[in-house]
Amino acid sequence: MNYELFIAKRIIAGKKYKNSISSPIIKIAITAIALGIIIMLIAVATGAGLQYKIRDKMAGFKGHVQIINYDNNNSDVSTVPIKKDQDFYPKFKNISGVNNIQIFANKGGILRTEIDFEGIIFKGVSTDYNWTFFKEYLVDGRVPDFSLERTKEVLLSQTIMNRLQLKLNDTILATFLKTSKSKLLSNRKYTIVGVYNSGFAEFDKTMMIGDIREVQKLNKWTENEIGGFEVILESFDEIEAKGEEIYSNIGATLNSKTITETYATIFEWIQLFDNNIWFIIAIMILVAGINMITALLVLILERVQMIGILKALGSNNTSIRKIFLYNAAYLILKGLFWGNIIGLSIIFIQDYFKVITLNPETYYVNTMPVHISFSYILLLNIGTLIMCFLMLIIPSFIITKIQPSKSIKFA
Repeated sequence: MNYELFIAKRIIAGKKYKNSISSPIIKIAITAIALGIIIMLIAVATGAGLQYKIRDKMAGFKGHVQIINYDNNNSDVSTVPIKKDQDFYPKFKNISGVNNIQIFANKGGILRTEIDFEGIIFKGVSTDYNWTFFKEYLVDGRVPDFSLERTKEVLLSQTIMNRLQLKLNDTILATFLKTSKSKLLSNRKYTIVGVYNSGFAEFDKTMMIGDIREVQKLNKWTENEIGGFEVILESFDEIEAKGEEIYSNIGATLNSKTITETYATIFEWIQLFDNNIWFIIAIMILVAGINMITALLVLILERVQMIGILKALGSNNTSIRKIFLYNAAYLILKGLFWGNIIGLSIIFIQDYFKVITLNPETYYVNTMPVHISFSYILLLNIGTLIMCFLMLIIPSFIITKIQPSKSIKFA
């Protein structure tokens, strides 16, 4: 029989325990544990949520890896075409983990109304394009239909629609810049069949999605000439390794860049979230541990007489320390239980009701995204329990200083 655990249970269940002098301190310690796990869960959920949401949005606009011409053009506009007929298109033969390869071509232009104008990048795509991303953020209408021989349908952001005071199914006049083959400005009319709002202001302010054949015609390109390829990977975690593989499997005149390379500043910024999360976790565990140490010391000092009696009956210091450590573990688990209930409730409320909003100009999202997995919850709880428990071992040594003769006499 584990008599240490038996005595610890009796102490916890006793009425004196609930009405003792240490009761307020114990409640504060449990509250500190609960608040600590709540803050840690929220920090991890929001930090991971922002990272996943921002990188998924960038991949939705640009793909995980872009294969383009090897030139010095750093803009979004496709200036020098490459051949669509490549060994790796429509599928890499020697690279696994690739979900889709889609062609694109970008053209700079201006949308004009009777009272205003707006600069845009016309992104031309084809039937191989994966519309999953834009369908998720579609607020009105539908995606363009490419089943026709030539389509004038385009997808426009809500940001541009609001600035130009446009509505769904309106016809918009677009003026495109000169090319090396044509010195004249080109005017085209397009029908807005869909409106999206990704919350990624950098792209929402400029991006218009339409038929790649329109861009080819504007640039005087042939059907076999495109701006580049976008590679969609099955897992973002493999982007660096797959980026190197892709670079090794394309022609010498082509270049490939991952979105982490193209937008290094943004990805360096979101990686800073990890440092902030670890700092918050460390502070919360430290605060919770200090409160638990205080509660343990009060529990020990409050039961000096019991410790003296147990020693007089033959119990050693290790066994008596176990009694109080079991007691402390119960308090930690109680705090973790309520902390998880409250913390996960807050996360689920934010996930479903989008209570907290953000400025997309700064954070690239409209609402605070959250992402939590069972592994995160398990690691946070086990880590908090172990760290707090280890912090209690040293102060529990005060029991070895209590002498039966003095403690019983004192009682």
